Amino acid sequence: MDSYDYIIAGGGCAGLSLVMHLIQTGAATSGNILLIDKAPKTVNDRTWCFWEKGEGLFEPVVSHRWERLWFYGTGYADCKQILPYRYKMIRSLDFYNYCHEHIRAQDHITVLYGEIEQINSEPLQDASVVVNGQTYQGRYIFSSILPENPVLGKKDFYLLQHFKGWIIETPGSVFSPGEATLMDFRVDQQRGTSFVYVMPFSPMRALVEYTLFTESLLEQQDYEQGLKNYISDILHISDYQVHEEEFGIIPMTNFHFRSRENQVYYIGTAGGQTKASSGYTFQFIQKQSRQIAASLLETGVPPAAVSGSKYQFYDSVLLNVLATGKLPGDRVFTEMFRRNPMDRIFRFLDNESSLLEDLQVISTLPTMPFLKAGWQQI
Repeated sequence: MDSYDYIIAGGGCAGLSLVMHLIQTGAATSGNILLIDKAPKTVNDRTWCFWEKGEGLFEPVVSHRWERLWFYGTGYADCKQILPYRYKMIRSLDFYNYCHEHIRAQDHITVLYGEIEQINSEPLQDASVVVNGQTYQGRYIFSSILPENPVLGKKDFYLLQHFKGWIIETPGSVFSPGEATLMDFRVDQQRGTSFVYVMPFSPMRALVEYTLFTESLLEQQDYEQGLKNYISDILHISDYQVHEEEFGIIPMTNFHFRSRENQVYYIGTAGGQTKASSGYTFQFIQKQSRQIAASLLETGVPPAAVSGSKYQFYDSVLLNVLATGKLPGDRVFTEMFRRNPMDRIFRFLDNESSLLEDLQVISTLPTMPFLKAGWQQI
């Protein structure tokens, strides 16, 4: 049986981010690491967008940055300056290649491609993982593999953020490259909370993404029709070519994902790092990765599990409002963006706001529906 200090099960955003933080802190040299993924990643299968102050670990692969963001809501539209934040985009293939370039330079890291068949963990014993019939033992395993069919409690909600995006190119100049659209609710809301975001790369090229927060998925032609309608009716573009497309599904749930099971620690969405009320994940993965890397470097063990926070309650309340139809999502987000400065909203959504800022954001939302939802979530 091959034995390692750390086994990372899953080579997507969470797994590779953890490896990079281990390398960056020097923790990668304190033990042998096995990174397991199904197959080499050779295509751009998604993009990650996030806001950030200054420069982060993955600044070299940020493909675009915006300092002004549009929001279009119910009877409200505004383009806001977001400095000192910048809204950033990373293309997944650039991210994968960048991480593996650094991994290849490390003598202590082994990359294994294959199907993970089983992860085992017993109290007071090293954990193990079975890949293509062979067992690998690890002092700690960090897994980004989502559990199947989680059993929800009475106060749990499970929505899906699902989206389809096109990178389109036009023959003439139609986009403002310095301004991105964070949320545009000027689309049909009959299926549930629905919006489009637009990330311009140049005056003639942009990513246009149709996004919904609902319990079930649409047919592919429905996403495509939503994109066509937005491009023609809202952007007033009739002549364009689609160069790339992407499709994704992100769980938005207050279901309590377990943070660990004996010597197996869960990372990424599987470890509860997707913001339940917004679907944002990338920066929460970076926070978790930094904490794990720092703890391994300083103590040799992963950090202890973090107990529930006020933000988990806030997220549960908003999910209750959206899932039960107490308020339409376009109205909720319109009031939030209309009545709060962007830096306050970003801190609130980043789980970094003060209690005063929490109260300032909450006070801008319709009172009775949120009070009722809050009472139901206690």
